[in-house]
Amino acid sequence: MDRKKLIFAVDDDPLILTIVKKELETEEREVRTFQYGEQCLNALRDNPDLIVLDYFFQNKENSKVLNGKEIFSKIQEHDNPPPVIMLSGQEDGDVVLELARMGINDYVIKDQSLSENLREVVNEIFEK
Repeated sequence: MDRKKLIFAVDDDPLILTIVKKELETEEREVRTFQYGEQCLNALRDNPDLIVLDYFFQNKENSKVLNGKEIFSKIQEHDNPPPVIMLSGQEDGDVVLELARMGINDYVIKDQSLSENLREVVNEIFEK
């Protein structure tokens, strides 16, 4: 049997991480959650099949944390970067366009359709 697909979920909101894990974890998929992008970058050696990444991170106790765009850039520096889906509360077209130009695989807005939209996008990526 093939190994489970490994999905990294990165968001500083514990509720969002819970939703993502609940929606995406199946018998065929394992979801590992991280509150900050730096933790995700340190775990890239585990070769995730997909990363669900928040766009905006609150700085923690007087230390600056990378935002989703900076984390995405660092992920792209790896030999075989996994697909990345960006999550955001922003519906700013310029942000979406910039991320698309950077090579983001998809963009899902954190709204009442988050679960459904995320599931759909992930299934599309894994079917390719």
